[in-house]
Amino acid sequence: MAKRDYYEVLGVSKSASADEIKKAYRKLAIKYHPDKNPDDHTAEEKFKEAAEAYEVLSNQEKKDKYDRFGHDGLRGGGGFSGQGMSMDDIFEHFGDIFGGHNPFESFFGGGSGSSGRRSRRGSNLRIKLKLTLEEIANGVEKKIKVNRLVHADGVTFKSCGTCGGSGQVRKVVNTMLGQMVSASTCHTCNGTGQIIDKKPAGVDNTGLTQKEEVISINIPAGVAEGMQLSMSGKGNFGPGGGAPGDLLILVEEKEDEQLKREGNNVIYDLYVNFVDAALGSSVEVPTIDGKVKIKVEPGTQSGKILRLRGKGIKDINGYGKGDQLIHVNVWTPKNLTKEEKDILEKLRESPNFQPDPSQGERSFFERMKEFF
Repeated sequence: MAKRDYYEVLGVSKSASADEIKKAYRKLAIKYHPDKNPDDHTAEEKFKEAAEAYEVLSNQEKKDKYDRFGHDGLRGGGGFSGQGMSMDDIFEHFGDIFGGHNPFESFFGGGSGSSGRRSRRGSNLRIKLKLTLEEIANGVEKKIKVNRLVHADGVTFKSCGTCGGSGQVRKVVNTMLGQMVSASTCHTCNGTGQIIDKKPAGVDNTGLTQKEEVISINIPAGVAEGMQLSMSGKGNFGPGGGAPGDLLILVEEKEDEQLKREGNNVIYDLYVNFVDAALGSSVEVPTIDGKVKIKVEPGTQSGKILRLRGKGIKDINGYGKGDQLIHVNVWTPKNLTKEEKDILEKLRESPNFQPDPSQGERSFFERMKEFF
């Protein structure tokens, strides 16, 4: 699915100031935070989308690239991606606009319910995935093995003795204005309100154990080197029954022996002998979809570029497909027999074998002198 315009996501104009962008993001972050919208997947995605938009528009260098080239200008840049980060990751990254902490611990840490319990989301998993040019062009389904932390069977919990199962530790302070009550997350149970009572061997103190799983990943056509994809809920599970994090997939491109990628175009170097270039010929060239025959017109010059429209890479944002560009290189032989040399000597003075100044080309024979 194509990404929405970042200015549209934050609800600001392209002329918005840095302060206006920050205020718009803070407003959306509070509105869509999962603690305020429990079990609402749509709200969580909007939260991440807003974080990704703010990460770009709050960085002047990235903002300039985005204003000039759109999403294409940010490809392969690595770094932060809101769609691939947990809530805690995002607040660690942008803590400055909330005073260096997650404001929802105080806004929603106990106000939305009597217990104040909050399960911790699991951490993200990151892997690298190498793809061939054909897989990148057409999209592919990959099955990979990952080791991740899952909730173990046979684990029993008991109420946390420190917070009494509430997930919060309350402190009463006497002041001249009266008693003041403050609440903070319990550090014994990390706000879950419960701790491990019994657990099988091989299970850690949070009730998690490692398990190898086979995960199917659908890679869309048009991905690029350095691009990061995210699979929601395929990361490590959180302690105390917490939801899983995400699986982040970093794309790497395998080098093709014949074809080279430049953006959405595919490049191929074609070498023809000067007889075929002079007289014309039909040659077979490789493409992503298999071999095809093309025609080399009589009189083709070295350096000419032939275009096969639509034979390139599909744009990941849905803007059509690139082309295959064939760079023609006229090959000059280094070792000639006496008979071959005699034939060429007879043609040397022919007007048809003299360079055409209007095209800035030298004759084949002038180029051949460099090798003799």
